[in-house]
Amino acid sequence: MTNIQKTEAFLKEQFANCAYFIEHPADGEYRLQHSYRVAYVAGEIARREGLDEEGLIIGGLLHDVGYSLPFRTEEGGFGNWQEHGRMSARLARPFLEQLDLGKERVQEICYGIAIHVDGEADFPGEKTAFARSIGDSDDVDRFDAYRIYDAMEWADFRNLKIEDKRKWLQKKLDWVSWRLGEQSGTETARQMIKERLLYQRQYYEKVLVQMNHSERVDFSYQKA
Repeated sequence: MTNIQKTEAFLKEQFANCAYFIEHPADGEYRLQHSYRVAYVAGEIARREGLDEEGLIIGGLLHDVGYSLPFRTEEGGFGNWQEHGRMSARLARPFLEQLDLGKERVQEICYGIAIHVDGEADFPGEKTAFARSIGDSDDVDRFDAYRIYDAMEWADFRNLKIEDKRKWLQKKLDWVSWRLGEQSGTETARQMIKERLLYQRQYYEKVLVQMNHSERVDFSYQKA
């Protein structure tokens, strides 16, 4: 088996044995599918930027492996969501050390995984283009088309009152504007993220226009 195949097997085993995912299989399926998509993006960034493709794919696969650990509250929420990057790095390290990657590459993968949530790790490291590309790959998938549906479903958008729909959409548009100003680890990631954020902006703006035409007959378009 290749290092990537071994990583796939490890990730699937961790998720398959997660008590929460056993009780909530849809969440487990989403997390696995998300991990594969992030690995795909990581490979694309690596190829375009001349980075270690194998290492970034492995980092993409394992960036959320910490979700398999018991850090959810009894109410079903996260005990400390911001910790899942660091938890993933701690869980991944012993496995990575068994692969033929080298000490420096293992360290860099773990550091990239640890910082992908909030930019912070609980061990020393350098925010290289490689390390930052793990979080960038995560963002590319999180900002893509499927996540628009996911966000609206999570907000129960269909059942919101129309004024709350408008507020929710405006909040999303404000966030997109802010996120467009943030930096990425590579030019490739910057362009990929920008493309997806602009798509989000266009979509949310169109829905907001529809909401603004949903309460009354508007004849303002007619000439006087």
